[in-house]
Amino acid sequence: MTAAEFSALMLLSAATSFTPGPNTTLSTALAANFGLRRAMRFVCAVPVGWGLLFTLCAVGLGSLVVAQPALRWGILGGGVGYLLWLAWRLAGSSALAQVDASRLNVTFSQGVLLQFLNIKAWMLALSVVAGWIAGRPDAIERTLQVLPLMLAFGFFSNLTYATTGSLLRGWLAHGQRLLVFNRCMAAALVLTAVWMLWSAR
Repeated sequence: MTAAEFSALMLLSAATSFTPGPNTTLSTALAANFGLRRAMRFVCAVPVGWGLLFTLCAVGLGSLVVAQPALRWGILGGGVGYLLWLAWRLAGSSALAQVDASRLNVTFSQGVLLQFLNIKAWMLALSVVAGWIAGRPDAIERTLQVLPLMLAFGFFSNLTYATTGSLLRGWLAHGQRLLVFNRCMAAALVLTAVWMLWSAR
């Protein structure tokens, strides 16, 4: 991989990983409500799930998804539905840890599976495979170079957002601040779902 290709990949990774999306929003909300330690299982689930998604795209699954509109719309519909459900569960939480098992309990496996319903994750994986891997004689070598980099961006972007949520935890514990915060996070999830639908038209 040339220096120019690597620089372009770094820019793409930073832009897509650190901009708000379903993963970073959930990382922030989980840490704000439960603390950083509890949010870490989701923070770790994101790169694991995305790594599996990326690997499947690199070996050809991405081509199948692109070629089958029904499959693409199924993924999109599942992702939008899940985000709206999470937003609804989050919006009514006004006390720290009130969102526990009955509201926003996202397990590690759910965090992994969420990547397969996240159209932003699919688009990133397909873009990276198409731009840096597909059709190259050194495709395996490139995959082994790209994958750790993308996993690192996925982990550290969500860790950054979760840390921010955790730092706000004490401030959010007073009055109605947490309720307002959770409703803002819920609104961000709804807007993300709307964006996913809009961009897929």
